[in-house]
Amino acid sequence: MKGIFISEANGLRLGITLTVTFAVISISTAISAYVFKRKSNALNSKIRELEASLKSSIDKCVSERQGRIRAQQALRKELTQPKSENLKLTYYPMSPIGTIHSCFSTRNGTPRQPLLVPLARASLVFNTTRVPPASLEGLAEYSHCWILYVFHLNTDLEKLWKNPSQSGFKAKVRVPRLKGGKMGVFATRSPHRPCPIGLTVAKVEAVHENMMLLSGVDLVDGTPVLDVKPYVPYCDSIKEAAVPNWLMVDNLLTVASVSFSGEFTSALENCWTIAEKKSLYASPGEFQSLIKQVLSWDIRSLSQRNRPHDALSKKENDEPLANTSDVDEHQDETAFVHESEQNSPNSMEVIYHLILDGLNISYKIDQDGNVIVENVSNSAVLDNSSNSCNYLTWKDKLQ
Repeated sequence: MKGIFISEANGLRLGITLTVTFAVISISTAISAYVFKRKSNALNSKIRELEASLKSSIDKCVSERQGRIRAQQALRKELTQPKSENLKLTYYPMSPIGTIHSCFSTRNGTPRQPLLVPLARASLVFNTTRVPPASLEGLAEYSHCWILYVFHLNTDLEKLWKNPSQSGFKAKVRVPRLKGGKMGVFATRSPHRPCPIGLTVAKVEAVHENMMLLSGVDLVDGTPVLDVKPYVPYCDSIKEAAVPNWLMVDNLLTVASVSFSGEFTSALENCWTIAEKKSLYASPGEFQSLIKQVLSWDIRSLSQRNRPHDALSKKENDEPLANTSDVDEHQDETAFVHESEQNSPNSMEVIYHLILDGLNISYKIDQDGNVIVENVSNSAVLDNSSNSCNYLTWKDKLQ
């Protein structure tokens, strides 16, 4: 009996121990669950606070952005508002980013279109206060570029500052290929436009620091440049593009031949001592090739081609006067000419002058279209060429 009692007691103790153990485990589990739930609630509360804070920050950013956009729109509207109630024009914040230093000292002789004179060179010097040299990085990898510029030498620029109803701006211009026939200004590349902005393409010869060397240009010296963009053949060249038939009459603007007098070479050699200091050309021979390319196209005005002896321009201080009634596609300046003294008025000879790279080239053209270049001398016409843009600047990059 005693043994049975002891066995029952041990069993009881074991049961109590198990019960207590289970109770402890249950209490621990309950406490852990409570602590976890409490921590979870605190974490969820923190997450909700962070989400609310993030939403508030996003809303604030959106509000600030909308406010900034409204402020920018208001500023843009204010800046583009007419400066006068009588002048209903809109203005945008644009100004030149650089200047062209070209071989063409005056408008006369400047090609009517780009790439017609492959040797026509110009140096584009960027304003470093507006255009850091790093802006030109990668441009030298393109063969050609587009240039947007200002027709700053137009004789009718003052019209653009007048009320449009009083400007007297002409909707049509004379076209060389139509022998003086008129065409709507937007069907031509005339410089006489409502906005005097030009577009041309040029060959990129080299890029150096804040300068570009270009060739094939049709830009006069001192031209302000507004922008430069790379020429991209796959989208800029349109194979199926069509043009009017009158635009294809190229032989109207060409000459039969270009030759030089026996005295020309020695005269050029004498002038070259001064000219080479600012010239973009390596030698008198290369410069003579440029002259031949330029004069291969008839650069005379329409009236001079039609009536060479009646359309003599007047001179004032050796500067040609503009013939504004003879506006063509590209040029608005007649050739600088003078009469040679002859015994008979019928044998009057016309000598034309071309100011090229600061040199005065005199030539004549006969009735058959043959050009004879007679002489060259240093020109009294002041140009804007800079000595820092001469051939020596680009010599290493051209080889």
